[in-house]
Amino acid sequence: MSVQMTAHPRDIVLLVDDSPDTLGFLTDALEQSGFSVLIATSGQAALNIADRITPDIILLDAVMPAMDGFETCARLKSNAALTQVPVIFMTGLTETEHVVRALESGGVDYLTKPINIDELRARIRVHLANARSAQSARVALDAAGRHLLAVRSNGSIHWSTPQATRLVNAATGSDDGLDIVSAHVAQWLENRENDGLRDAPLIIQQTERATLQLTFLGAMGPDEHLFRLTAANDKPADVLLRQHFALTMRESEVLLWIAKGKANRDIAEILGLSARTVNKHLEQIYVKLGVENRASAAVKAAHILHDT
Repeated sequence: MSVQMTAHPRDIVLLVDDSPDTLGFLTDALEQSGFSVLIATSGQAALNIADRITPDIILLDAVMPAMDGFETCARLKSNAALTQVPVIFMTGLTETEHVVRALESGGVDYLTKPINIDELRARIRVHLANARSAQSARVALDAAGRHLLAVRSNGSIHWSTPQATRLVNAATGSDDGLDIVSAHVAQWLENRENDGLRDAPLIIQQTERATLQLTFLGAMGPDEHLFRLTAANDKPADVLLRQHFALTMRESEVLLWIAKGKANRDIAEILGLSARTVNKHLEQIYVKLGVENRASAAVKAAHILHDT
């Protein structure tokens, strides 16, 4: 009887270098260390590969003809699927300006040639572990329903929890609400060093819409700033429900108390109605919300009140 072993997935390294000798040397060393290696001999080739396959980590030569490593890294990082993929630069350049350019373009580390394989292995393991920890944290935040987003220094959105994206889109009335927020955040970050602005929240006032407030929670890295979002709306809760679900005034009042967990008898007493009238309003509410019971109606109402 034969036993079939299940292979564990190997981490994928995208190796980008225009030197055949370097490619051969590093490919052998990395494959012997248990990695799967993808090879690109130019920046454009790296972009083409990354469009088809998302690597776990990228090793990138800084000095290449046509498109250098700095531009390559910036273009790789403009791909949403690659924003969390660590990029380690490899080069013989050691001047501070080159190190700064590598980090500003999206790199997380910098190794000078000739490459020490033991050091390279160690750094790859560390950055893979860090990337996975960050991803796990984002997944946990998503599951917890937190309204959080991370922004780069230029205001561009690094990542956003689904709840934050929905809140922004609802408040701005646009499916591209994050682009609107990005412009405001860029200006806020630019002015942040001014007296009195360091801890002041960013307020984005939308005409006829909810006011967004972004509270700065701190820097997550050299180019990752974390914000918590909240929204305030001057409209009363029952008006929000009435406008969103096309309810009558009384139906919106009943739904509001349903969302607050009140029983029909309590709602009747609060609104000065008979229990029979409350039931009739509920029947119409269920139809307009497309639900079958009060629990589902309460969830839908809470979602609107919470996200706007």
